[in-house]
Amino acid sequence: MWYHLFKHVLLGPLLRILGRPEVVGLEHVPRSGPVIVAANHLAVIDSLYLALVLPRRVTFLAKQEYFTGTGWKGRCTRWFCTAAGQVPVDRTGGAAAADALAAATRILETGGVWAIHPEGTRSPDGRVYRGRTGALRVAIATGAPVVPVVLSGTDRVNPRGSRRWRCAKVRIHFGAPRYYPPAGARTDARTETDALMRELAHRSGRPYVDSYAATFASRGASAPGRAHRPHGRP
Repeated sequence: MWYHLFKHVLLGPLLRILGRPEVVGLEHVPRSGPVIVAANHLAVIDSLYLALVLPRRVTFLAKQEYFTGTGWKGRCTRWFCTAAGQVPVDRTGGAAAADALAAATRILETGGVWAIHPEGTRSPDGRVYRGRTGALRVAIATGAPVVPVVLSGTDRVNPRGSRRWRCAKVRIHFGAPRYYPPAGARTDARTETDALMRELAHRSGRPYVDSYAATFASRGASAPGRAHRPHGRP
């Protein structure tokens, strides 16, 4: 109930006024059955706009901290995420990462829509960064198609570091679904993730950076063409 109230009454109308979302390719999202929606990540409100324009109910794996905060703000955040049907996950890596993928698999096994930002964090400069392999691992294991999505303008509605929302044009472009062989076939999640992220970069008209966003930012790199390939987990 709360999901639809947020979408159609409490929050959706405001998002439409602020962003006047222009949606292209929505017909590429299957009307039923499991599907993974994989989008670039520019702003906190990216997930809100995806939920707004997708006709099917969409579920995100929200970081566990959203459900454990204290004080008035923590309680409000916990209530909002719970009411919106989001699933808390521990993102510290290791066994926690496996639990997150298991949670995503359960969403798909019930025929649901799982939305994810493979970059794992917001882009610090608008470019498309190297993706984590979790989405493709789940896609290969379950057979669920992956629909690539390019968002633009959300970082102007919700600028990084600002609590204020502004009016700016938002565009959301859904690409044709990508299908993968069933588990057991020799499909490499790392290779396919790289191909997916390069497609998002090409569709967005933004450069692709072959480095994880957080690692790249922490190294203080500033040259647009400079990229580092870290020795981290996939």
